[in-house]
Amino acid sequence: MSRPSISVVVITYNEEHNIDDCLQSAHGWADEIVVVDDESTDRTQTLAQKYTDKVFVRKMDNEGRHRNWAYAQASTDWVISLDADERLTDELKQEIDGVLNAGTEHSLFNIPRKNYIGNYWLQHGGQYPSAQCRLFKKGAFKYEEVHVHPRAFKEGTTGNLKGDIIHYSYRDFGHFLQKLNGQTTLEAQKMVQSGRKILFLKWYWRSVDRFFRYYIGKQGYKDGFYGFMGAVFASLYQTISYAKYWEMKNRGK
Repeated sequence: MSRPSISVVVITYNEEHNIDDCLQSAHGWADEIVVVDDESTDRTQTLAQKYTDKVFVRKMDNEGRHRNWAYAQASTDWVISLDADERLTDELKQEIDGVLNAGTEHSLFNIPRKNYIGNYWLQHGGQYPSAQCRLFKKGAFKYEEVHVHPRAFKEGTTGNLKGDIIHYSYRDFGHFLQKLNGQTTLEAQKMVQSGRKILFLKWYWRSVDRFFRYYIGKQGYKDGFYGFMGAVFASLYQTISYAKYWEMKNRGK
């Protein structure tokens, strides 16, 4: 008996350095690969077309709505949501085959991720297993349609898988800072749009707390200098988000 059909859905934007390895990890196993590209200016679309004819071009309006639209393009029973800097492992694919072949009462599954800086696997600081809901029946999962950190809405029960997704989060510290810059801008915009009054001392405490929770509480120190920098960047996320929020609120005064 063949397992239920699976689509791997990938969101892309200027991912020519990642897309080959990402889609290669799904090619020949997934029944369908769907790529939704946010108007890339590099070779992402051309490279993706080697693996699937379902390459859609859609300008991202906000993350939640964009991802929901992408999942809706799948024509299969189940969907795996994968980012371009992620890879499916053989162990995970074999586990999914076994679980779906045997039948399951769950509609969704959390999958652990191995997060990397360069070639270094971050095993501490809350970076592993860092499981996320990535496998779900079509229609059983959707995001809140907002710009940053959308909430997930689920229908049915959730199971947990053991096989990993490999996540090449950051090429190096410079790439980490580059992504941090974009993420903190979105976070600051969300803070402004909420209309809430954000107190500096409270936000400063969150910055300090984030560092020590990552480095000490979650044992990030076991990852050596990578763990230390992970804690620094976690703290900087809070600090820079507040600085950008303050600037947006006071611009023009």
